[in-house]
Amino acid sequence: MKRILFFIVLLSCAMANAQKTDKKLEKSVQELLAGFHGDVGVYVHDLKKNKTISIDADTVFPTASMVKIPIMIGVMSKLERGELQYHQELIYKDSLLYAGVDILGSFKNNEKIELSKVMMLMLTMSDNTASLWLQTLAGTGTRINELQDSLGMKVTRVNSRTPGREANRTMYGWGQTSPREMATLMEKIVTGLVINKTASEKMVRLLGRDYWDEEAISQIPTDVFVAAKSGAVDATRNEVLFVNGKHCQYIFCICTKNNKDQSWKENNEAWELTRKLSKLLWSYYN
Repeated sequence: MKRILFFIVLLSCAMANAQKTDKKLEKSVQELLAGFHGDVGVYVHDLKKNKTISIDADTVFPTASMVKIPIMIGVMSKLERGELQYHQELIYKDSLLYAGVDILGSFKNNEKIELSKVMMLMLTMSDNTASLWLQTLAGTGTRINELQDSLGMKVTRVNSRTPGREANRTMYGWGQTSPREMATLMEKIVTGLVINKTASEKMVRLLGRDYWDEEAISQIPTDVFVAAKSGAVDATRNEVLFVNGKHCQYIFCICTKNNKDQSWKENNEAWELTRKLSKLLWSYYN
């Protein structure tokens, strides 16, 4: 009988703490997404009231540059183990170049740069040359994926340059995730549950220095702290944000794929949708 009572108490506590769907907000977001020319998924968690909305949030999407969050976690794990040092000096080699417009790719062969600055380039500038270098230093995609699995992520994975994931790379590109998992990963970092509290706090600071602030971040007042990472390739535009306001605290992720509008202009349909969603959430929670 005591065991039964104990189980009932535990079940009651779990139900009390269970996330509830914010149906009013969910309806507003569904109306906003209607008519989008592509596939879109959204997950939102109001951390103050523990309410969520989920719209195709478990659908798997390409990460584009959001894959750099799992890569960051892989590097932080190496730092915590003492296998890397945050300010250690690295030597850039021409063989590391990933063709594009990256800052690191403009370095001369044998130039020196601190690991901390390579991480800054990856997260702040979304530098692909820096990111692929860090992916290798983190133990490759294989090790990064093991860490994702240990954090309870079932679909968030690095595909590029990772043995056994060639088919996934063909389908999703560099990495894959779902809106729910990427938002959950951000929440675990914000609440100090990734590696340890100190490492998580460092990652929040790193994610709070995003150069790419013209979409979702642009709709948040400048006196509000935001940690974010976006990603974009032709047919995919994504963004995940932690917003820490005076009267609100929430996390949201929007992912898109198979987008009809693959332009790189400011009025790209997916970017417009991202800005509208961010504005809607900020207004709703304030």
